[in-house]
Amino acid sequence: MSIIGYLNEHWGLIIVLIGLLTIIFSDTHLELGMLRRMFGIVILLFVYSITCYVETYLGNQPDYTVLRPILSAVNYSLIVYILVDIVLIVYPQHNLYFWIPATLNFLLCFISIKTKIVFFISETNHFGRGRLGYLTYWVCLFYLVYLTVIIFHNVKTKAEDYTLPIFMTSSSILCLAMPLFFEHMATHWFNVTIAINILFYYIYILQQYTKRDSLTNLLNRQSYYRDAEKYMNSITAYVAMDMNGLKEINDQDGHLAGDLALKTLADCFWHVAHRNQRVYRIGGDEYAILCLDMPEEDVLNLIRRIQDALKQTSYSCSIGYAMKQEDSTLDTLYQNADEMLYAEKQKYYESTGKKRHR
Repeated sequence: MSIIGYLNEHWGLIIVLIGLLTIIFSDTHLELGMLRRMFGIVILLFVYSITCYVETYLGNQPDYTVLRPILSAVNYSLIVYILVDIVLIVYPQHNLYFWIPATLNFLLCFISIKTKIVFFISETNHFGRGRLGYLTYWVCLFYLVYLTVIIFHNVKTKAEDYTLPIFMTSSSILCLAMPLFFEHMATHWFNVTIAINILFYYIYILQQYTKRDSLTNLLNRQSYYRDAEKYMNSITAYVAMDMNGLKEINDQDGHLAGDLALKTLADCFWHVAHRNQRVYRIGGDEYAILCLDMPEEDVLNLIRRIQDALKQTSYSCSIGYAMKQEDSTLDTLYQNADEMLYAEKQKYYESTGKKRHR
């Protein structure tokens, strides 16, 4: 057991961890809380690699030592807490119940040093499993499945938005399962896989920044143009929305109030949209929804849901839509929807008596 031996086994991991630290300390995009979580995962992975290396070395010795079961308990606990941190990066809002499986795993693993309920090390220095021998694997599976459910629940757009996160969770499940079948081959798979997946997730987050509007988190104008070309054959309807009275809010209450109004509208649109309804902020107070493979009845239901959601706020917007015809282009869809929207906006200002600002 030596530093050279450790580096020989974990060189690839160390390089990835150093790369992640470089990214964390130089990043200007992610929230501070997310960067702290990522830093915590890097530290836990580094500690886990050391404890794994030492425990493996002790396991290859002929004589039993009390340090080995302690390190085994540490390793089983670290695996779970690393996954907990990953879930908290993706979705940080959790109550105390979220920590119960990880805490039980931690307590039972350390109690197992004496009780052998999860694992034990025999006097001949052989590892064995107790009655709850697969506890840690089930707890890890729980958090990974939970993470997958969160991703599907929070992503309402096309599959490209969750393909990479699902790959990350799938590869993590695979690397956890491998030691059950190929123990000697897969000893260090977990920490390397998690480190690489964290790097992938950072790339995924940056990719989202290029696709989404920074204020509302809706798809941005760049995504609108890309999707208009990519899904032209699937687009069956165009829905245009334009906020009423934004300039008045900005003039009377300030631009922070205007930003809040824009974000509130965006939240309404996002929550009522389905997976085949892609929502964009295309500029200022203008929003659009591209409806894919959708009949007019569903489009009208979407508009009704938007109107019902807006009634729960103090804001309003004008809405227009257009259905695709045989000779329609996106420009004609936009023009037709905009004409309906303009008529709605005229009615709004006539009924309220407010002055319209162009």
